[in-house]
Amino acid sequence: MSKEFGNESRPPSRARVLIAGLIGNVMEWYDFALYGYFATLIGQQFFPSTNPTASLIGAFGAFAAGFIVRPLGGVVYGRIGDLVGRRRALSLSVMAMAIPTVAMAFLPTHAQIGIAAPIAVVLLRLLQGISAGGEYTTSIIFLAEAAPDRQRGFYSIWGLWGSVLGMLMGSAFGDLLTRTLTQTQLDAWGWRVAFALGSLVALTGVIIRQGVGEDDASATKKTPLKSTLGVHRPAFLRVLALNIASSVGFYAVYVYLVTYVEVVDGIADSVALSLNTDVMAVLLLLYPITAWLSDRIGRRALLMSGAALLCVGAIPFLQLIHSQDPQLIVRGELGFTLAIALVDGGKGPANVELMPAEVRCTGTALAYNLAEGWFGGTTPLIAAVLVAWASGNPIYLGIWVGLSGLCTFVTAAFFTRETAFKPLIKQAQTQPS
Repeated sequence: MSKEFGNESRPPSRARVLIAGLIGNVMEWYDFALYGYFATLIGQQFFPSTNPTASLIGAFGAFAAGFIVRPLGGVVYGRIGDLVGRRRALSLSVMAMAIPTVAMAFLPTHAQIGIAAPIAVVLLRLLQGISAGGEYTTSIIFLAEAAPDRQRGFYSIWGLWGSVLGMLMGSAFGDLLTRTLTQTQLDAWGWRVAFALGSLVALTGVIIRQGVGEDDASATKKTPLKSTLGVHRPAFLRVLALNIASSVGFYAVYVYLVTYVEVVDGIADSVALSLNTDVMAVLLLLYPITAWLSDRIGRRALLMSGAALLCVGAIPFLQLIHSQDPQLIVRGELGFTLAIALVDGGKGPANVELMPAEVRCTGTALAYNLAEGWFGGTTPLIAAVLVAWASGNPIYLGIWVGLSGLCTFVTAAFFTRETAFKPLIKQAQTQPS
């Protein structure tokens, strides 16, 4: 007789389940946030050029490389999650993500080892991308399958909450460093300390995840990737499209626009980081509210409203950010934040509910990482090119973000059924074929 997922003689507490689900996302996004916030400095030290824009594009190109390989990581960790167990995949991913984060702290610069420096940065981003490929999706599946019915939205949002907390930690620590260190100190060693401290988050994650029990994967199909791209292809494509708007919007606002405000608007680094920290704190407050709403009124309502706001508001919000006035900049960022919070409140549980149980880890990870990696993760690079092409005007970036919102809106409105009010078929309930 198979046991239910996460069930032991003494089940873990609700708090421990939620922390176990979110802690790996904290690790992942702490790293990505630091890289994004120190992109200008990393570009100067590892991708030097007489043209600052070229250095920045080089740094964001390495950032994008890590996201391009995320679908591969999604397949690897998704297969582990489907065939071996959710918790084992989560424990492995958080340990693997710590390696490139800490290694970044000790990496020699271009001035010290020449061309090997940018190559090493790219290799570390590739390793980070593969390691992170299954983290978020496995965590929300873990949380949703552990949740009571009609609370799956509230439970699963904590995976994303951990992501934003990681970014907030990276932003806050970057803000602290820029305020307390001289520019010389920051360039020489300050930014490296921030990466080195990521090891503490990883250690916490390993300890927490050891105490949430094992799961039963014996009823799972032995070819989850083949099934995902075969009989379950419609569900796979639907989940992919539903993730495009929030992926593009998230990376445009919380990664690229920090650099945009510094380089194009001429706002001081400390002010740009402080504004970004403030709006991410608002996002953390909004997430439980929008997730709770999705449990009450459904996933589609949240997905459609958020995607519509992103579609029609992208250009106006970006014009506010382009104003060079900190008060107007924060209004534009808050507009994006509301749109992203609405989409994310519905998409997390919808990802889990729309994907059949026997391929849930593999299918969700592959779909999510294609959206996140090929659309979202490349957005900072695309944005840097589009803004440079328009001589600093963000109009083309607004079109890119607006089209992403349109894609998700159409998918939610016309091709997605409501899943919030039906019981979730869990992995251990699936019978072998």
